[in-house]
Amino acid sequence: MTERILITGAAGGVGTLMRPRLAADDRILRLLDIAELPAAGDGERVEIVQTSITDMAAMEQACEGVSAVVHLGGHSLEQVWSQILEVNINGTYTVLEAARRQGIKRVVLASSNHAVGFFQKAEGEAGDYLFPRPDTNYGVSKVAVEALGSLFADRYGMDVICVRIGSCFERPKDTRMLSTWLSPDDGARLFEACLTTPAPGFRVVWGISDNTRRWFSLDEARKLGYESKDDSEVYADEVIAAHGEPDPSSLAQSYLGGVWVGPDFDTAIKEAKEAGR
Repeated sequence: MTERILITGAAGGVGTLMRPRLAADDRILRLLDIAELPAAGDGERVEIVQTSITDMAAMEQACEGVSAVVHLGGHSLEQVWSQILEVNINGTYTVLEAARRQGIKRVVLASSNHAVGFFQKAEGEAGDYLFPRPDTNYGVSKVAVEALGSLFADRYGMDVICVRIGSCFERPKDTRMLSTWLSPDDGARLFEACLTTPAPGFRVVWGISDNTRRWFSLDEARKLGYESKDDSEVYADEVIAAHGEPDPSSLAQSYLGGVWVGPDFDTAIKEAKEAGR
């Protein structure tokens, strides 16, 4: 039997990496983004939907006939509060409510390390359910994403898994990512586990490869059936040669949110300066 999976934010970085990796003979990927998406390639079983995750009517239509939703849509970097509120928070509510109205029982939500960015690495391995300490407007939106997921799981009996993604790129870009990296292949393995594990209820898991230098727990992800096969250490010599040895006292190495806890990401102050206040 063919299943249909809706992926929001499919034109983004993670969505682009997951598109070929989540493809399967018995699966149709319905790819949704406000940006233009490449058309289906030869033999590719995809449906393209260009719309906003904040449009309830459009999202209800996009959710029709869908088995599960992987919600990656939204701003992936820090933005002014109005944009974060409308796209990341209201957009996530819209996706969940549209899924509920269409009877979809499984939703995977993209959260982030920035939901807990003000925790220091020195406080020990970051647990899966580490209490929120967001570092930015964006971080607050990911706390809200998790809260909305919890609400829809408890009130409506949906299975909702929030994945606190570290850094999902083809390879680590700097020394910090040697600790936070989620390889694209491991990302697909984790999303597959989230989509297929029986009756997970509500979960919060770290989206991380089993890196030698990782700071984050893999306990909950492993309970879902996730098995990491990649380790950033294979890139360590190359990355350190390019960027130098990591400075343990730097923001990047001291905080789960890295430089996002610093003054360059104080969005309210930057907005006030721009407005002349």
